[in-house]
Amino acid sequence: MAADKVERASVKATARGSRLDALARRHTAPLRRYFERRVSNREDVPDLVQDVLMRLARLEDLSTLEQPEHYLFRTASSALRDQLRKDATHHRRAHVAFDAEAHGGSDFSPERVLAGRQALAAVHATLRTLPERTRDIFVLRMFEEQKTAEVAAAIGISTRAVESHYARALAAVAIALRSHRDD
Repeated sequence: MAADKVERASVKATARGSRLDALARRHTAPLRRYFERRVSNREDVPDLVQDVLMRLARLEDLSTLEQPEHYLFRTASSALRDQLRKDATHHRRAHVAFDAEAHGGSDFSPERVLAGRQALAAVHATLRTLPERTRDIFVLRMFEEQKTAEVAAAIGISTRAVESHYARALAAVAIALRSHRDD
């Protein structure tokens, strides 16, 4: 009886492996093209394709996927968003904060420096209150200096939607700075 169980598990694993292999062979090239159109660094494409296929491999039962293509490209969109977030985080960490002691003194009064830091804190607090997608778009446009079309392609939304999110973020930041100045 135990041998039957092992044999069934082996047959099931072989069938799963065959289905996974067939899906990978069939969709690797389309996934590659999908990412090539959406990333600026072509060296990231193989890693993104592999990430999608690894996510597919983690599914317990591939036979439950009615439309594997839809699953794969939704997963590709998620992988791309994750990559953009990772890149944005890496970029932020790569920029060293200004340190007055390390970079020499400034001609600004201590009051002006304090006011600047408080304004920056108000902007950070405002950005944290924004919806994640709006915040991501703001960071990509403002700090990563990506074009609207690049952000739209990377996130998988229209350029009009990117512009709308960006405008909302800019308005929120402007209100926060105006409120800070009025205090």
